[in-house]
Amino acid sequence: MTPLLVFDLDGTLIDGYTAIGEALAYAMGKLGLAPWPDARVRVMVGHGLEHLLEQAVGPDRASEGVRLFRERYPQVAVAGSVVLPSVAQTLGELSERGYPMAVASNKPAQFSRLILEAKGIARHFRSIEGPDAATPAKPDPTMLRRILEREGAEPPATVVVGDMEVDAEFARAGGCRVVLIPNGSRSRDELSRVPADGFLDTIARLPEWLERAL
Repeated sequence: MTPLLVFDLDGTLIDGYTAIGEALAYAMGKLGLAPWPDARVRVMVGHGLEHLLEQAVGPDRASEGVRLFRERYPQVAVAGSVVLPSVAQTLGELSERGYPMAVASNKPAQFSRLILEAKGIARHFRSIEGPDAATPAKPDPTMLRRILEREGAEPPATVVVGDMEVDAEFARAGGCRVVLIPNGSRSRDELSRVPADGFLDTIARLPEWLERAL
């Protein structure tokens, strides 16, 4: 059985930190707060929008912060996001080899879909999942289990590909394998301390790793 591949989005497939930083600065500014520097935004992203805004504006104003962020984000999401190097080519190669693929991100699914479609790579994914009122953010495995059920895939035959500790926790909570790539907010040294089945310097090595390891 060909393994199912489930990709994280930010830091794995795209660099979307500029767009996130702009929307976050807008929300913080509307609430009378100074924006965070880019470096801080980068390390705080990945645990879900609600968590990000709780850290940025405080728990009491987080819901209003989320509303403001979502007001601004669609205007900057595409222009402020770029496909990471080797991603388009690697996804094309994996598609040609017949790997079923999906996206599970802590970004709301409609935003992930907007970006992936605009960048011309949405066609590679059978499903795009994100948190909502009934679906907790990673590392809760609800998104992952939904994808597995939809695709008829077994956890041991599924590989989660991400760039953060939360991606590894997400994969393990769903009983899946995990490959980590230091494209996003974590260095290779930081990721090397996270239990994973594979560590790759670039996503371009993923097809080779899959052929060798599975």
